[in-house]
Amino acid sequence: MKNYEYIIASLPVLSKDPSQGERVDCDAIIQEVRDLLSPSDNRLVDTLAEGFDPKTLSRDFYLKALKSPNRFIREYFAFDLTLRNEKVKYLNTTLGRPSGQDIVLLDEDKDDVGDVPDEVPAVLSTLALTDILARERGLDDIVWKKIDSLVTFNYFDMDAILAFLSKLHIIRRWLSLDEAQGRELFSRLVQEVRSTFKGVNYDSGK
Repeated sequence: MKNYEYIIASLPVLSKDPSQGERVDCDAIIQEVRDLLSPSDNRLVDTLAEGFDPKTLSRDFYLKALKSPNRFIREYFAFDLTLRNEKVKYLNTTLGRPSGQDIVLLDEDKDDVGDVPDEVPAVLSTLALTDILARERGLDDIVWKKIDSLVTFNYFDMDAILAFLSKLHIIRRWLSLDEAQGRELFSRLVQEVRSTFKGVNYDSGK
């Protein structure tokens, strides 16, 4: 039996106030969620985790992700592939490397991977920032908003859980780069989940 509503309703209480100095353990939170999921849902979480590990990103991974039975996985990693390629194109231009070096193409006979997402102009503007941390935060803000757009009408389902876990992966990276910003993002995530759950409860009671 699916227990998505219970899982999502429990998410906000995983940390009461991350600003007070206690350790934010994203891996422990992910494991708590995993323990409540079915084997098939955990396979989706496995795919998501692969996509946040730079060592596993390859053409084969993206081909697998874009054939996933889960909509969030397909659409998120279609966007992630475009974002990755835009970063590589920028580096190639900046460093004077061949324009096609390290670009991942799904169809090796074509020069593109499909439609260009609306976010690309913002990505290009952010890549041009000279402050490295500001650039990374800007790119992650774009990704965060993309995640939100993919689950606008998803409240108590697996897509909502995958979106939450995606944001946790972003937060985990920031905790290693800049703990203060990582805690800020975690607090933002907790408030988002609380607000969503309360809003749905309120609407359903009408």
